[in-house]
Amino acid sequence: MARNKYPEETIKLIVDQSLKLFIEKGYENTSIQDIINNLGGLSKGAIYHHFKSKEEIFEAVCKKIGDDNTVYYRSIRDSKDLSGYEKLKVMVQSAYSNPNNEAVVAMTSKIGSDPKFLLAQITDIFEVVAPLYIQPVIEEGIMDGSIQTKYPKELSEVIIVLVNIWINPIIAKTTPEEMKQKLEFFSCLLQGIGLNLLDQETISQYVEYCKNYVK
Repeated sequence: MARNKYPEETIKLIVDQSLKLFIEKGYENTSIQDIINNLGGLSKGAIYHHFKSKEEIFEAVCKKIGDDNTVYYRSIRDSKDLSGYEKLKVMVQSAYSNPNNEAVVAMTSKIGSDPKFLLAQITDIFEVVAPLYIQPVIEEGIMDGSIQTKYPKELSEVIIVLVNIWINPIIAKTTPEEMKQKLEFFSCLLQGIGLNLLDQETISQYVEYCKNYVK
């Protein structure tokens, strides 16, 4: 197959097939040659025309996952069927219910050892996730009476930092038993401000989610 004359289509093909391979084989076990073999005849030169290394492909895959997550969060935020509190609960549950989890698990070793990923996570928390998705949902909850707080900005940042960093088994290496303890403590903190976001079913799902990373 000749090089696609539409570069955006070639890039999408490389990223989509790389993501598929990362899920099937894991990031570390996927080679550039594996990716080439799944591109329907595209040459190694076609890959290196767009990506200098597997590392750059990994970064493009992470961007795709991030873009997909944005669509996912936006659909929750903009739902007309849920209260602010219900939206917030779904967002807190999203760590284990997110449709991109399989891809993230497959790239755990790379993600967990890459300081650029951690920096990107922290930047994303304060510049995107908290102000654009979590805070508006909390403010909606204040308006509809389902959430009581005087600090929507601060609460949004605290919740998402704890979810994305402190109880994230990629970043904070955690056994299932430690995860359960963390979540029970997190639940106590939330209940102290009137938010019952972590019921036993949710805690159990988080613990099961954590087991994927322990493996």
